[in-house]
Amino acid sequence: MGRYILRRLAINIPVLLGVTVLVFTFIALAPGDPVSAYLSPEQGANPALREAMRRELGLDQPLPVRYGRWLSRVLQGDLGYRAVGGRPVDEVVFRALLNSVVLMGTALTVGCLVGIPLGIISALRQYSTLDFTLTTLAFLGISTPSFLLGLGGLYLFGLRLGWFPIAGMVTPGQPFSLLDFLHHLALPALILSFAYIAILMRYTRSSMLEVIHSAYVTTARAKGLRERTVVLVHAFRSALIPVITVIGLALPDMIGGAVITETVFTWPGMGSLFVE
Repeated sequence: MGRYILRRLAINIPVLLGVTVLVFTFIALAPGDPVSAYLSPEQGANPALREAMRRELGLDQPLPVRYGRWLSRVLQGDLGYRAVGGRPVDEVVFRALLNSVVLMGTALTVGCLVGIPLGIISALRQYSTLDFTLTTLAFLGISTPSFLLGLGGLYLFGLRLGWFPIAGMVTPGQPFSLLDFLHHLALPALILSFAYIAILMRYTRSSMLEVIHSAYVTTARAKGLRERTVVLVHAFRSALIPVITVIGLALPDMIGGAVITETVFTWPGMGSLFVE
């Protein structure tokens, strides 16, 4: 197992290098000049000053040389500074990543706590009115665009009802409070969790239906075990395998952040940083 993991990690190294080459090249070829972020409009009008700044930043070097210098710095743990604002990149990324992990982690936790039990109930009540209702809600949650949910939740619960703040992580001008932070976190996390609830509910229902009529489940019932024990211990334990796979596939979202939801709610995570 250890050799397999090392082999898989070794395969990812050239892929990661290829991604850095592409991103570095695209940024270098994109319109605009980083020098403009360092100079005022009056200073930017001076060609000599602009050229001196380009030499200082190393922008006068060929692209392969600049990439090599950047890569050597990255391997030493130095990600450099932002062109806009001049803050260290690692500090900016770490703070945004932490904010996204909190938001996406909360949404995923709510999705698991609500979606999985609803999937079990839906499977046990197959073809009932409750099953059809939950299935309809699940399809609605899967098919509704995130920007529509975000704007709808913002308008209804933030503007019309005033139950939740409409932007940011904390109330401006007030000292940090955990209760205030959770108040700001609640609405965007609930909006994001709606999709997780729908997906996990459908996968749990489908997986439970595959095992609930299996021979070992019938044998457990024949032994006189309680229905709760049969469902949760014997059936759900086997049905959980594909559900865990789906949860694992959702984990990368914590790193990338939710671009649309974070933008709608002005949540300073990786999604908002990407847009910025």
